[in-house]
Amino acid sequence: MFRISLEEFEGPLDLLLFFIRRDELDIYNIPISKITTDFISYIGDARSLNLEIAADFIYMASMLMSIKAKMLLPRQVEDDVNTDEFDPRTELVQRLLEYKRIKEASIALNQLAEVRANLFARGCFEEFEPDVIDELEELVHRPTLYNLMLAYKSALESLPAPMVRNVMDAPVTVEEQSALILARLQESVQVSFLSVLEGFTERLILVVTFLAVLELCKNRKIIVLVKDDHDDFWIALRAGSSSPAITI
Repeated sequence: MFRISLEEFEGPLDLLLFFIRRDELDIYNIPISKITTDFISYIGDARSLNLEIAADFIYMASMLMSIKAKMLLPRQVEDDVNTDEFDPRTELVQRLLEYKRIKEASIALNQLAEVRANLFARGCFEEFEPDVIDELEELVHRPTLYNLMLAYKSALESLPAPMVRNVMDAPVTVEEQSALILARLQESVQVSFLSVLEGFTERLILVVTFLAVLELCKNRKIIVLVKDDHDDFWIALRAGSSSPAITI
């Protein structure tokens, strides 16, 4: 368990790694006598440890002394016998290697976090045709439903008084007005909604034409542009879209 927090070292394993790096020791062949002496000396010099952390360090000190004692015990070696004698340092080495991997991974993650903190998401922006923006000669804004409704209301109020007509007798269809809008866009880079309605006097035609605009927007055939202080909106072909002829 590596629950460790010291002013100088993260814990007993971190202190052992410091000794190994400082003295350029082989982690797989630790001189247990020297490293035990250094470790106990550090504990003696530390005066600001709390009880919980002191217990971790004292446990490691006792573990090192136990390994040192086992290393000092005489070993019986029989002739002509190959024995894989257990090295008392094996468990300590494994814990040090595991802690070293975790610490290196933590440092790498912190570096990545610092790099990511300096980055900012670009976001997603829809590009308008440059010639459309140039022709408007004013700041272009993305239209809202409120902008479209204002233009619709202004066009509606400019027409003569409505005639009573059966809905089934509509003089034009959404498809026909869609074809009209696309045909106008073949002649000009952009057209205003009111200019499309020139020559029409019936309120029902205005409604159908507005529905045609919404349908073309939904099908991603056109884009709609608005300008401040204008009760109208402008229509342009979407970049990369084609306008096949619509049979009327």
